[in-house]
Order: sequence, then C-alpha cells, then structure tokens
Amino acid sequence: MKPMCAVLSALLLLSLPLHAKPRPKAAAQDPNYISALAAADHFLHAWQTQDRETGLIMLTDAAKHQISEDHLQAFFSPGIATRQAYEIGHGKQLRPGRYAFPVTLLLAAPGKERNPNRRFSQIIVIRTSKEDWAIDKLP
Repeated sequence: MKPMCAVLSALLLLSLPLHAKPRPKAAAQDPNYISALAAADHFLHAWQTQDRETGLIMLTDAAKHQISEDHLQAFFSPGIATRQAYEIGHGKQLRPGRYAFPVTLLLAAPGKERNPNRRFSQIIVIRTSKEDWAIDKLP
C-alpha cells in the first residue's frame, strides 16, 4: 500500500506547475474609452426611461438624418407598460474619438418578463469636442 501512495504522491507533485503563471498585465485604459462608455450608458439610460429629450440632445446631426421622426418616436416610446433594460458589451476603438459598443436591448410586455424580446445591435459614440461625446449610430 505504501508504494501505491508514493506513486500517487509523485504523480500529484508532477502535475502541479513549478511556478505560478504570471497574470497578464492590464492594458493601460484609454481615458477616452471611459468617457465614450459613459456617454453610451447615459444615452441608453435615456432610452430605458423613455427620456426622449435627453436622447435627442445626445444624437449627432448625422444620426438624426439617418432616422425618421416616427422611428425616433417609436424608439423612445415603446409603450408605458413595457419594461426595458439594456446590456453594454466591451467596446472597441474604431479610430481616435470613435468607439463602437455591442448592446442588447431587452423589452418585455407586462406579464412576459420571463421571455423578453432581445435585440442585438451596436451603438457608435464619437467625440464632438474636448469634453463632449455624442451618439452617431443608434442601436
């Protein structure tokens, strides 16, 4: 029995790494990324709370011209009883001052919260001035 324990102990020791793997260093976070993500979150919160005025203020002129007034109305007002939520994924820089974030919009009619309608899309955020960010593409 003792030789069996010795063999198992040896196998166990051989299976352990001799040194701990180093953790990958966190990439230096671009401060613009944080601002762009905050703008995307602010806009989507306006959508979630059906705050059309705040959402419209955050749109670029180009984004406003890409979408009809009826579509904007439907986007910000899906129904007073509709429950809305969103998820923002890890974004990527498309070029300096322009970021894309994958988003999932969730809408649930009353009594259907267990099976919400999910819409997968992306939101594009651009820098419009030193401190200001705007939505250039709606989800």
